[in-house]
This record gives sequence, C-alpha cells and structure tokens, in this order.
Amino acid sequence: MNIYENVHENEQLKVGTMSTIDIRQMVAKDWEAVAEIYKEGIATGNATFQQEVPSWSEWDNDHLKIGRLVAIIGQKVAGWAALTAVSGRCVYAGVAEVSVYVSASHRGNKVGKQLLDQLIRSSEQHGLWTLQAGIFEENIPSIKIHEELGFRKVGVREKIGKMKGVWRNTLLFERRSKIAGQD
Repeated sequence: MNIYENVHENEQLKVGTMSTIDIRQMVAKDWEAVAEIYKEGIATGNATFQQEVPSWSEWDNDHLKIGRLVAIIGQKVAGWAALTAVSGRCVYAGVAEVSVYVSASHRGNKVGKQLLDQLIRSSEQHGLWTLQAGIFEENIPSIKIHEELGFRKVGVREKIGKMKGVWRNTLLFERRSKIAGQD
C-alpha cells in the first residue's frame, strides 16, 4: 500500500457536520484549482514572496515529485501541500521546504493542519529527515500549525526580501524526523 492509498482510506477529518476532508496525491488535472488557491494565498500578502502563479510546467519542475497533496472537500480542492528541495547538493537530499495553502473558503477548518500532518508522514516514508518552512511573521495561523506539528523556530531572516518595496522578515522553522535519517 502506498502513502496515498493509506491517506484516502484512513485520513479523513470531519468538517462541520456534513463534510470530510480527503487527502490524496495531487495530479496535473488538479492544477487549475491548485493555482486558484495559490493565487488567493498571494493576494493575502502573507503567504509567499511570489507575485504571480507560475505555469504548471514551472511549478512541476520546481517541486519534488513526492509529497504533492490535495485536500478534497465535497469533490473540490480545498487546499494543497508540496515539497521543494532546499539544495541540489547530495548532502541535503533529505531536506525539503514545505508549502501549504488553503482556499479562503476553507480556512479555519483544519485543512492546513491535516495537509501538513500528511506531508510530514509522506516525507518520512520517502526518507526525508528534515523539513523546513519560511513563514512571514504576520502569518500567525501558519506558525501555530507548524508548531503544533513539531516544527521549532530556528531563526529570523531579517529583511530577507522586498515585497512591493517593503523589506519583509520571515521566521525559519524546521522539523527533524524521529523516523527518517536515524542511522
């Protein structure tokens, strides 16, 4: 059984009284919905330095093939998560950066936490030993979710980049697996 079969069978979370969150592997046909959620995140000004949604091919090339997840509520994509390599150097092969985005209409329903939890599990099953996240200090919900799932703040990246002419800080979080990379 692969990780995604396991997720679909066992990883459902009730939302309200009528809906469940199903998490499955992202496929190319999900891109339109994923891109729309990414666009919503960009619009908040607190999710990414990215100012435009990339094309599917650009996004596909930039992200690892493992750990691409979508949360489905009522047959619609409600959120997504993915991993990006932090370096091309072989010594960092087990280290990845996480991205988690939730549609505006589903924020506050534990979609992000469920996605990140499953992303952690998937990463460990594929031998990744460290996950990291750079989060704008204003993005309190994201900070809380990462901390709840075992990420620890390891630093502040002061004035790491400009957004609309304003220098922004990010907080750097990491999570070291207790399963993968223990040899």
